[in-house]
Amino acid sequence: MKTTLNSFLTLSVIGAFILTLVAFTAPTAQDAWEVPANYKKMENKYAGKDADGIGQDLFKQHCRSCHGNEGYGDGSKAKELETEMRDLSSSDVQGQTDGELYYKSIIGREEMPNFEKKIRGEEDRWMLINYMRSLAE
Repeated sequence: MKTTLNSFLTLSVIGAFILTLVAFTAPTAQDAWEVPANYKKMENKYAGKDADGIGQDLFKQHCRSCHGNEGYGDGSKAKELETEMRDLSSSDVQGQTDGELYYKSIIGREEMPNFEKKIRGEEDRWMLINYMRSLAE
């Protein structure tokens, strides 16, 4: 009887430990990158434009180190981050609205930095989004 009780307690402790691990490592709704409605609906007045290569230059300056030359998420700093790098050419990323890409790219969160002070001009910000669109598979 004592052996059965000890086995039960041991299994209970192990089970509780495993549940705790799963609870702290499983993705949660908080992990979803919620974009405010006003950004989702933002209109890109400069859609399709980047003739001067401003967006490409900004990408090289601010994004390439993490997202890589082609936006595949294979930049030199990507391995140092806890956040998994997104492939910017993927249909998942490209399927988002320009406003969603703007919010995620300019406003950022956690390891994705905020670029509001580094990329001040509204037109320049949209040129970056337009360049990101050109990375589509």
